[in-house]
Amino acid sequence: MDIDVLGALAVREQGFSVTPTAPKPRQVLALLALNADQVVPVTTVIEELWGTEPPRSARPTLQTYILQLRELIGTALRQSDDMGPRSAKDVLMTVPGGYLLSSGEGRSDVREFERLASAGYRAMDAEDYPQAAERLNEALALWRGQALADVQTGPHLEPQVKRLEESRLCALDQCIDADLRLGRHRELLAELTVLVSRYPTHESLCGQFMLALHRSGRRGEALNAYQRLRTTLVSDLGLEPSAALVKVQRSILVSGPPGAAGGTGLNRTSADRGLTRTG
Repeated sequence: MDIDVLGALAVREQGFSVTPTAPKPRQVLALLALNADQVVPVTTVIEELWGTEPPRSARPTLQTYILQLRELIGTALRQSDDMGPRSAKDVLMTVPGGYLLSSGEGRSDVREFERLASAGYRAMDAEDYPQAAERLNEALALWRGQALADVQTGPHLEPQVKRLEESRLCALDQCIDADLRLGRHRELLAELTVLVSRYPTHESLCGQFMLALHRSGRRGEALNAYQRLRTTLVSDLGLEPSAALVKVQRSILVSGPPGAAGGTGLNRTSADRGLTRTG
């Protein structure tokens, strides 16, 4: 089973789609797909669909959704030239206390993203910036938009979507840092202009934008970017910029010509690299 959640939900068995169009069954499949090969308790699925006050018919209704998903899986298996020994119940299993979606030998875009991003972080730690940029760009290319962009999200899917978005932002942050260290500041300007507008309080992105502007001979615009961020932080959160970002600003203030390639120093902590380009 192939599972794609980094954008619109797309689940395929033997190359054939098993993604339902109805919102509730789609939500069930999304929850099972994000937790593929793990047991998802019935109570968790019910809470995802109906919150803390489910209707009395919640369990039989959920069983109906599971049957609908198995019908789609069964149809996909019958369409396959190589049906093999797996049945719909082998793919979407009922186990004690819940359900389990078996991915078999299929691919998952989340697992591939995490594998590539981890390789990129290791390359960053080893100061192999070309390798880091390559692996992180490959990881980010797997994203087709916001995670589960076409799925309703409840109390269990919502935090998982936020975790994935944070993982993407962390990979993006490190990828830009690698590109800056490779002297690609001019190529980054258009992307960073969009990103600092989308994330107006993200200090690392702002620091990277400031460096890219400064190295492109736009020192005044770099300092203006800092002032915009500071104004936003103070007015919205009552916070001053971090010491690391202040250091970037001061280095630009006292610098002469734009400096050599290097990162901001804002994104090199282990916390930032704990799995977290935009679509």
